[in-house]
Amino acid sequence: MSDNKFIEIYTDGACSPNPGKGGYGAIVVQGGQRRELSGGFRKTTNNRMEILAAIEGLKAVTTEQESGLGITIFSDSRYLVDMFNEGHARRWRSKGWMRGPRDRAKNEDLWGSLLDLASSHRVQFVWVKSHNEHPENERCDQLAVEARQQSILPPDEGYEGLKTVGREQLPVGREQGVVSRGQLPVNSKSEEQLVML
Repeated sequence: MSDNKFIEIYTDGACSPNPGKGGYGAIVVQGGQRRELSGGFRKTTNNRMEILAAIEGLKAVTTEQESGLGITIFSDSRYLVDMFNEGHARRWRSKGWMRGPRDRAKNEDLWGSLLDLASSHRVQFVWVKSHNEHPENERCDQLAVEARQQSILPPDEGYEGLKTVGREQLPVGREQGVVSRGQLPVNSKSEEQLVML
């Protein structure tokens, strides 16, 4: 098999405060080539950015390649690595995103996307210790921090509960599920349009 069939993706997420302005960074290494991806959001959580980094890395691969690739994703997030490798996210989805009778899983939008993207490949996650002089992990951290420090960031619709009405994005009232007028986002560009190396 060629080197193109085995891909490494390094990921990291950053958020400060948590929740607050967040960013993700990903590096895709394939066939001797290296691509860096990053993006940020005005209000999100660290866990969401950790998951999104893996999603964006997989998207960069799956939009260009056939299925059945061997992909190793390196992350310093135990939450991401353990929930995927131990099958928790798949179980939550099979139970309608419930962890227990009254306990709904968080970040189901992102977990669903990650599981869908991973389903056509042989994906494994490997945990790496953060801030331990691992060059790719350190670079991903730098990308994530730089992305969250941008002055204009789009909303994380999954976190903020935004709904598109016409051409405007309006916050959704969480308790009643109704659309209410609030502060509209300054910029609704996707994260790749804002920060892409």
